[in-house]
Amino acid sequence: MTVLLTGGTGKTGRPLSRLLPEARVASRNPGPGQVRFDWNDPATFRPALAGVRAAYLVPPLAELEPMRLVAPFLAEATAAGVRRVVLLGSLIVLPGAPGVDELVRAVRRMPESAVLRPSGFMQNVLGDHPLAVGLREHDELVSAAGDGRLGWIDAEDIAAVAARLLTGPAPEGEHLLTGPEALSYPEVAEVLSEVTGRRIRHRAVSVAERAEMFRATGMPESFAAALGAVDAGIRDGAEDCSTATAAEILGRPPRSFREFARAHLAELS
Repeated sequence: MTVLLTGGTGKTGRPLSRLLPEARVASRNPGPGQVRFDWNDPATFRPALAGVRAAYLVPPLAELEPMRLVAPFLAEATAAGVRRVVLLGSLIVLPGAPGVDELVRAVRRMPESAVLRPSGFMQNVLGDHPLAVGLREHDELVSAAGDGRLGWIDAEDIAAVAARLLTGPAPEGEHLLTGPEALSYPEVAEVLSEVTGRRIRHRAVSVAERAEMFRATGMPESFAAALGAVDAGIRDGAEDCSTATAAEILGRPPRSFREFARAHLAELS
């Protein structure tokens, strides 16, 4: 069946498109063979959904009320005959964001659906993420999470799970996805130091300082504040867990942070 990948050029969408080469890749700035898709332009929904029977749904970025944009898309998807939707959610619970729960409920009303709830992306130490910028420019990981742990997971493992759920037997339920172990930011700094040979440290800041760092990247103030509060939750143990879900779905263990760092050594060095 034809599969639509929203967020098809993002952290999970890119590896997912390699796993499903026949899928239709949707992007706001489409390249060759891709289809234009913009959450802020509902006119792009119907052409992208033509002939589609399953969709990978990556919600609008930095949006605390995603349903204002996603509801019209789900209505178009239903009208187009889409039966299966796999939503990229998060293990993180954003404070003051009831719209995120509303989105999950709307997706679960589709004939076939699954919700992925991954922990922190290992890819956040690469590219232009604020965590990666501090690592690259100052040899430091900055957070307000203290010694709180989270179950870091490789985006490629998330994509592999999504591929199974999009193309296999009808999926259902919510899937909590983590790597094989929960690690604190100081522990991640130690792993990165060992693998790269650089002296990397964790710099602790307040929740307000962390939120300000997100705001400085151009992120909406309300969303930046919510992300800052997420660090407080991590500090208090809200994400200190590891699950066997990814391994059970994939039939293999997910990649560890050390394996991830070794695989991306050139970028980290």
